[in-house]
Amino acid sequence: MIKKPEWIRVKLQGEGKFAKVDGLLAELSLNTVCKEANCPNRMECFNKGTATFMILGRNCTRNCTFCNVTKALPQEVDREEPRKITEAVKHLGIKHVVITSVTRDDLKDGGAMHFSDVVKSLKENCTGITVEVLIPDFQGDEGSLKIVLDSGPEILNHNVETVPSLYEKVRPMADYQRSLNLLRNSKKVNHSVMTKSGMMLGFGETKVEVKSVMNDLRNVGCDVLTIGQYLRPSTKHIEVYEYVHPDIFKEYEETGYEMGFKYVASSPLVRSSYNAAKALE
Repeated sequence: MIKKPEWIRVKLQGEGKFAKVDGLLAELSLNTVCKEANCPNRMECFNKGTATFMILGRNCTRNCTFCNVTKALPQEVDREEPRKITEAVKHLGIKHVVITSVTRDDLKDGGAMHFSDVVKSLKENCTGITVEVLIPDFQGDEGSLKIVLDSGPEILNHNVETVPSLYEKVRPMADYQRSLNLLRNSKKVNHSVMTKSGMMLGFGETKVEVKSVMNDLRNVGCDVLTIGQYLRPSTKHIEVYEYVHPDIFKEYEETGYEMGFKYVASSPLVRSSYNAAKALE
């Protein structure tokens, strides 16, 4: 097992708003990817009064080897979730709301209509907010994608996660080209919605492969890119191959801007939703 370098250690922070946010989410029976994915920035974000809401239950129908979200039989969809999330957003004063989900291959539309219901509830009941949806691939169904886009999010995010050569090891039930097609189709359906994608490093990818993925994303019109270091959630998950130095992350950031991305967040502790509102500034 590789020892974590100094630059990957998360700085401890005071409790601040953490208990308030955590308590409210528990009271409303809401899930966050912050907690389920064991995000290293959870304390910081909760202290800022922000959270990335995870809809459609806690159990995922996919078997990605990097992810800490539970793989089990899917739960019944909570039809009160749009109301509950709207209530939480109002209470916490969140201005940029990120909505993600587990993958629900068991649902005919992959959960697209539920995404739409959440976004519409937020737009109708919360003034001055922006909404970002971090969606699964909906098994490539363009109709499901259109349902989500028609609900009015400002940003549509779908992560490619890693380089194509590592998909079998890291995302065995996903398809790289399908993910690229989703991002391309998003621009076809609604060109005004900003698109976003993200990758993790440390699985054994090469620089050439990373830059090739970045180029692929630009070629399908992707506007925003996030790159972070993979951190192993437990011994049951795929091992970390290497801890990539911050200088390499900086190099990817610079390359991303040269390629034409509108916003690039690239450093070891960056996660897909970390400081997400900055993409709209």
